[in-house]
Amino acid sequence: MRVSHVITRLIVGGAQENTIASVLGLRQRPNLIVDLLSGPSRGPEGSLEGRLDPTPGVLRLVPELVRPVHPLKDWIALRKLTAIFRQARPDIVHTHSGKAGILGRVAAHRAGVPIIIHTIHGPSFGQFQGALPNLLFRAAERYASKFTTHFVTVANAMTIQYLAAGIGRPQDYTRIFSGFALEPFLMAKNDPELRARYGLTPEDFVIGKIARLFRLKGHDDLFDVAPAIVKVWPSAKFLLVGDGEWRARLEARARQAGLEGRVVFAGLVPPSDIPRLVGIMDVLVHLSRREGLARALPQALATAKPVIAYDCDGATEVCVEGKTGFLIRPGDLESLSERLVQLARDRALRVCLGQQGQAHVKERFSVEGMIGQLEGLYWRLARERGIDAHEARNEPSPRGTLLSFCVHPSLGSLIARFGAQSLSKKSKCACDSCGGGLPGLPVQRLPVARTVRITRKTGGWKPPYWQPRWLPPHFQIAQRIVAGSQR
Repeated sequence: MRVSHVITRLIVGGAQENTIASVLGLRQRPNLIVDLLSGPSRGPEGSLEGRLDPTPGVLRLVPELVRPVHPLKDWIALRKLTAIFRQARPDIVHTHSGKAGILGRVAAHRAGVPIIIHTIHGPSFGQFQGALPNLLFRAAERYASKFTTHFVTVANAMTIQYLAAGIGRPQDYTRIFSGFALEPFLMAKNDPELRARYGLTPEDFVIGKIARLFRLKGHDDLFDVAPAIVKVWPSAKFLLVGDGEWRARLEARARQAGLEGRVVFAGLVPPSDIPRLVGIMDVLVHLSRREGLARALPQALATAKPVIAYDCDGATEVCVEGKTGFLIRPGDLESLSERLVQLARDRALRVCLGQQGQAHVKERFSVEGMIGQLEGLYWRLARERGIDAHEARNEPSPRGTLLSFCVHPSLGSLIARFGAQSLSKKSKCACDSCGGGLPGLPVQRLPVARTVRITRKTGGWKPPYWQPRWLPPHFQIAQRIVAGSQR
C-alpha cells in the first residue's frame, strides 16, 4: 500500500519530528511504501530535512508550499500536489499542519485518492487569535473535512475542539500520542560538565523551557515572574532552548529586568541534544497558549523531571495535577511563581513527581507504539474500502493492465478491481466478484491503456490518471466507457 505524507515545512518542531518519525517508522513495515512531501524549511527555526538524507527518495520538496497565505503560490502548490497524487496514485494521503492540511486534502480529493487522513497537531483556530481569522480557519477546516476519511489527534482536547466546531463525527477521530525515542531521555543524567558549559553550577535551580522564541509560547509570562523568583530563591537560573524571531526582543527583556547571567539562551540545538539538556534541568515549564500536546512535556517526564504547564489544549493529558506536575490557568502568574518556588524548596517533591511522570510516559509515548497504531489505522481504513496488501496500488497502472468493471449493488460504483474504489450510490451489479445483481450483464474485462473518469453529465471519459468515480444506473454507458478506454 502506498502512503504519501504532506507537511508544510520541516522546521525543528514537535509536529515535524512526529511526521519524520512516522514516515521512517512506517517505511520499515511490510507492504507499505511511504514518502513525504514538504514545502521549503527556511528561517531561524532550523530544518530537519537532513534527517531524511540517509533515506534517498523519501522526501520531495514543493517550493510553492509555504506557511503564509499566498494566493498565487497556494494555487500552484494545489495544482502540483494534485498532479503528483494523480501520477503516484497513493492509496492514502496523510496530511499534517494547517496549510498542507488544507491544500493536501483538497488535492488528494481531486486526484481520487481513496483514503485521506489528517493529523491535528494543534488547533488552527481558538482564543489565541481574532474573530475574523477564526471564522476563516473554521470555514477552511469544515470544507476540507468533507474530503477527510479520518482524523488523527495527538490529544483528546483536539477532538473535543473540532467536534465543537462542527467538524466531523466522534467516530471519525482517533487519538494517537506523539511518540518519540524514549531511551535517550530515560538515560539522561544531571551532567555537571554540561551545566558548566552553559554557565550553570551544580547548586543552581534550573528552570527550563523548550520552545520557539515566538509569540504565544509564553516567554513573556516567564520573564514577568523571573525577578520575583530570583529574589526568593537566588540560585534560580533559566535555560531557554530554541530560537526564533523573538530572540533579540527577549534578550533585551532579560537585560532590562537585570537578569543577565541568570537567563541562558541555548539557541537552536539538534533534537539529539535535547535529552542531555533536559537532564540538567530541575523543572520544565510549558506556558504555550496554542499547542496540541507539546512533546517537551512527555520528554521532560521521561527524564523524571516535574513539569508546570498552562491548562491549555492537551497539556492536561500528560501533566496530571499533583501527580506528574502542576497545571495553571493561563495567565495566572501568581500561581506560576508559587509553584516554581515550591519545587525549588522541596527536592523530595520534585523527585516524586518526576518518577511518577516517567512511569506515566513510558506506557504511552513510545515511538514503536505510535507507529503500530498508525499502521493499524491504515489497514483498518483500507479494509473498509476493499484495499488489501495484494491489491494496493504500489505503482501507477502500466499499459495493458486488466480491469474488471462492474456496477455494484451496495457500493454502487464502477470498480477497477486493482484498486476497488467505490464511490457511487445508485447502481446495481452483475459481476461474479460482487455476487449478484442484474442477470445478463457480464463483467467487462479488457486490457486498457488509460484509466477513465466518469461524469453523470456526459458519461464521457478524460485521460489520464483519473480514477473511476461513479456511474449512472445505465449499463449502456459502461459499454461506451469500455469502448472509449480501448482507443
